[in-house]
Amino acid sequence: MKVTISAIRSMEILDSRGNPTVRVFVELSDGTTAVSSVPSGASTGENEALELRDGDPKRYGGKGVLKAVANVNEKLGPALIGMDATQQALIDQRMLELDGTQNKSNLGANAILGISMAVARAAAASANVPLYQYLGGAGARRLPVPCMNILNGGEHADNNVDFQEFMAVPLGAPSFREGLRYVAETFHVLKGILKDRGLSTGVGDEGGFAPNLDSNEDAIETIIQAIEKAGYRPGIDIAIALDSAATSFSSDGKAPYDLKWSGAGTKSSEDLIALAEEWVSRYPIVLWEDPLAEEDWEGFRKFTDKLGDKIEVVGDDIFVTNTRYISRGIEEGTANSSLIKLNQIGTVTETIEAVRMCRDAGWRYFISHRSGETEDPFLADFAVAMDGGHLKSGSASRSERIAKYNRLLEIEQELGKSALYYWK
Repeated sequence: MKVTISAIRSMEILDSRGNPTVRVFVELSDGTTAVSSVPSGASTGENEALELRDGDPKRYGGKGVLKAVANVNEKLGPALIGMDATQQALIDQRMLELDGTQNKSNLGANAILGISMAVARAAAASANVPLYQYLGGAGARRLPVPCMNILNGGEHADNNVDFQEFMAVPLGAPSFREGLRYVAETFHVLKGILKDRGLSTGVGDEGGFAPNLDSNEDAIETIIQAIEKAGYRPGIDIAIALDSAATSFSSDGKAPYDLKWSGAGTKSSEDLIALAEEWVSRYPIVLWEDPLAEEDWEGFRKFTDKLGDKIEVVGDDIFVTNTRYISRGIEEGTANSSLIKLNQIGTVTETIEAVRMCRDAGWRYFISHRSGETEDPFLADFAVAMDGGHLKSGSASRSERIAKYNRLLEIEQELGKSALYYWK
């Protein structure tokens, strides 16, 4: 019997930064209910789908989402009543038609994504299958390697480190559970090292420590010290991944680059590429996200030419989970991987299409949270469904990050001996 959408409603809630976001409730004709909450980014690409905000300075500094909530309750929801809940692509397409814009600026990507996620979760529950199997098929069983953000800089912290994320990657662990333990232990050892140096152990938006350090290199060297002190081998048990978020210190989305937080001065694209070559030769780096800015397509291509056979070069702001930009990147050799963020594009279907494009081109794809998160663990199931092999979901602190890791532990336990875990 066909199960249809019988009710959709929304409300305004707060994300992990205390800013408003959208929560959506869906009810199906068989009585199944589901809820989803939409994340929000701070370091955002210019071409991301639009997150609709109210702009009313009297409420949350203009960041309220009552307009998006109203669009769910009054425009999108009523138009979807009676649709087959299992027809995710048709439901998402109907919402795109109702919005009628390329970047979802009419009804808001936050309104649209909230419904898209909640419908997927409701349909999975109605079918009595886990969300990861509903989205990824019966064979979905690979747990992602958790690329844990343990040091923050850039726009995700208030310190003197230019690069936004320094991640510990437990690629040598035998299972997700053990990999999570490796990096959680390293995180706690790192805290002790920072305390011994008299440095701050306060955390940034994604839970990583955000101390003032001697240099950007000092961040990597301190992490390596923590890996070794925790009893692990750098580059074998635990490697390092970076997110420069270079747009945040670029001029109009391209060179020159002002390493303003550390005071390291102005750099060209070639300077940053040379720096990366030096670091990759010295440190166990396996992945580098947004090493250059979103409009620096030529610099990105040169970076990939130099280092793409050694590390995973990930485009985030430059691709914004959009097949239009990923396609160009594939054609021009801009990178060899794309970051994948659900709210960057705005529907579950379009996000899956971006993953499929990467897979078909032989690219990797790196599933990601946002800096403004909620306790919704949808991303964990999505990462397993997409079989990407790695995920970034923040640090071993802040409950909105831990919620994703704990859901992955549950999935691993459900899968039992059939669970897979490997980097490549």
